[in-house]
Order: sequence, then structure tokens, then C-alpha cells
Amino acid sequence: MTLAAPEIDDNMLPPPDLIQAVAGLWRLDPPGPDNVFSAPAFIRLREVCQRLYPKAGSKDALAAALSGALRRLGWPCRLAPHNAHLALPAELAAASLDEAFRRTQSRRVHICPLDCADDLPNLSFGPNRVRRMSAGELKALVASPRLERINPTWTFDAERFSEFSWLVVNEVVPLDGEPGARALPALFLDFSRDFGAIEPHQKRFAAVVETALFALLLAPWEDWTVHGDLDWRGFRVPWIYTIDDDLLAESMPPPSPETLSWEPDFFFDEYGETIELERPTRLPLSDCAAKAIEWLNDAAWNDLIRARESSLFGSPVEHFFVHGFLVDGIDEFLAHITVVEAALGMSSDHHAAGRRKIGGKNPGATTRVAARLAALLDAETAVADFKRLFEVRSEFVHGRSMSPIPSHERTLARRLSRETVVALIKAALVRPAPASREAYLDTLLDAGSRFIGTVP
Repeated sequence: MTLAAPEIDDNMLPPPDLIQAVAGLWRLDPPGPDNVFSAPAFIRLREVCQRLYPKAGSKDALAAALSGALRRLGWPCRLAPHNAHLALPAELAAASLDEAFRRTQSRRVHICPLDCADDLPNLSFGPNRVRRMSAGELKALVASPRLERINPTWTFDAERFSEFSWLVVNEVVPLDGEPGARALPALFLDFSRDFGAIEPHQKRFAAVVETALFALLLAPWEDWTVHGDLDWRGFRVPWIYTIDDDLLAESMPPPSPETLSWEPDFFFDEYGETIELERPTRLPLSDCAAKAIEWLNDAAWNDLIRARESSLFGSPVEHFFVHGFLVDGIDEFLAHITVVEAALGMSSDHHAAGRRKIGGKNPGATTRVAARLAALLDAETAVADFKRLFEVRSEFVHGRSMSPIPSHERTLARRLSRETVVALIKAALVRPAPASREAYLDTLLDAGSRFIGTVP
């Protein structure tokens, strides 16, 4: 998606009053008025917009939205001298402004660098892509001219960024608020809310990005990475950058490639001289990573979306699964274990008097989750593995003396969490669907009892 201004034809000419108001602003000499909002030409544009567009909103909020939009269009008097060529013609700027007020949805593209990623096949799953992009493609995607119109120091280093692979997530967002809310959302917050409250399952990135990561992380990266003793991940996602084609939306300053991982490199030129440079750090993957296309395609994406609607995903499985990728250390380990608990645990497991007995015995919550896990994965070893990992988790949570967690145990925790989610997706797609999450987990408990006998 590129963010070019709309082309004008005779059937979509903006209102003459709007063209005249924009033209008046375009004739102002640099550097323009000291107080933009009180300038007669600006006031005229604001009043024209209030008359033409019923949802233009309050005077002050609209003024703020217009100020930002004019900069994105290349308001001549506000451009740095060396960027004067970036100004759009007044009529085209008016057409862009008219389109922005009339539109009912915007298109956002979230680009996420896969830092440290080795060579990956091009992947396409739903509205998401994984691929390398050329410098030209990146410049077009981020609309470099618009960035430079807003701030002459805002440059996107497409050449260096083109050395990385990217997760690209497309999103369509409905627009139903006034322009000021799109330009300055912070001014339209509910200030009666408790801003210090903790959101239990707060997302780090946009929801659509975390869902794309959810799908991406279902692949067995822990089996594909060459140095699993260092990290099971095949890549990192330190940040996302969002491009919104809504002219009235606030713009994000571009990131720096220095935020990604580089390492020294060198080569010999034709004269035998050593040339020093930097290259992106890579976490090497085995040839098996070529199988990623079997895990990440439209069919797999559609299965995931359907499964997420099932009652089996009524608990925060996705949150903890993605969280385990985004954090490090003990927080990562705890997240992996919590994925299994969230997927296969029930609140009744913790109430001895009310929970169902198994073979005349009343095993505890950990044993019940382990039994369900073994049944879900059809693996007797899952019982001992989960119990051992859960004991490590309990040592930490309860402040008991503990040793460092070995890398193979961290990787095992990741593997169990991933295999749990993959198996749960398959179970959610079975028809007829489970009557309820509770009924399904009871069935798993019965099936898993053969793996644990009557061990309390």
C-alpha cells in the first residue's frame, strides 16, 4: 500500500469553496503566520470545513486536525527550503482533504522488523506477509515524501532497513469519530477513568499484529534454530511501525535502523584493500525452516481464526503465548507454563471439595492439568515434563531456593506451550464442536487418567 494523493477527475472535484480556501493558504509566504490558528486564511479554511462536513467537530479540535493535514500535504510556507518541491498543487491538496473528510475507513499497514532473522521463504497468511523488501518498496510503503513534509529530519533509512526481513500486517479500520479524534486521540480520552489501573492482558502491539505473531509462532522455531541453547527464537520483533493512509491521523516518527542488531563485517575490494562495514546479525536456522510455508499459509490462517472463536480459546491462551515470545528470562519461562495452564486448567481444579474425583482419588490441580496435557498430546512423557517444569515455576513464585533454569528446560517449556496451542486449534475445529470448554476438559481428564493412574 502506498499513500499517494488521489488523482483528480471531473467527477470527483472538491467543492470550489474548499479549493479557494486551500489556495489562499498555499499563497502565504514562508515561514507563514506565527499563530496559525488565528491567521485569516486558516480560519477561512476551518469555517469552510465546518460548513461542508457535518462531522467536522469542535473548532479547536478541527483546527488541530487541519494543521497536521496541511503539513502532510506539503503546505508551502511550512516546508523547509530544500523540501519546497514536495508541496502538492493546491487543487490536489484540496481533493486529498475532501477525501479525508468523506472517507469511512482507513487502511493501516504495520511493518514489523524480524530482527536477527535468517533467510526465510516469502510467506503469505491472511492479511499478513513475511518477506524482504527493496529500498524502493520500503520508501513507497512508508510514504517518504509525506514524512519529509511533516518534519525535514524525519527520514526512513530504506537502504539499511532493506537488509532485514519484515512481517507486514494490513488492517482496515472504520472511521466514525470527528477529525480531531483521529488527529489527537489523547484529547478525547475518558478522563474519569483510572489511568493507574493495570490491564491484566495488555497488548504490547496492535491487536492485529499480535494475532499475526500468534500465527507465526505456531511454527516449530525451537526445532529449526541451530543454536537452541542460546535462543529458541528464529527472530525478534523489537517494535512495529504503523503507516496510516488517513490524512487526518497523527503520524509516527520513523524508527532508526540502529535499534536493530548489527555486527562488524568486512570484505576485500578489487585492490585487495579491506573494507569494513556492518551487516545484520543472524540467528542461523536449519534447512527445515523452508517448511515454514507449510505452517503459514491462508489455510492455516483461516483455521486459526475459526479456532479463536471456539470456547476452547475463551481463556487468555493467545496473550500468554505471544507474551512468551516478547519477554525474556524468568518472565518468558512463566509465560510458557501459563499457556498450558490457561489452555487446560479450570478454576474448579483448585477446590478439593468441589472437583470431580478420578478413580476414587482426588488429585491436585497440577496433576489434572498434566493429565489433560498428556491426553491432548497423546504423550505420557508430558505428565512428568509438565510437573517438573511447574515445580520450577513454583520455586520461583514462592521464593524458594532455586538454581538457574537450563536452556533445554526453557526450550521444553516453549515446545509444550506451542504443542498445546497447535493441538487445541485442531480440537476446536473438530465437528461437532465441543459442547463447552468445561465438557471438553473433563473429557481430556478422563482420557489422561490412564497416564497418571491414581497418583494424587
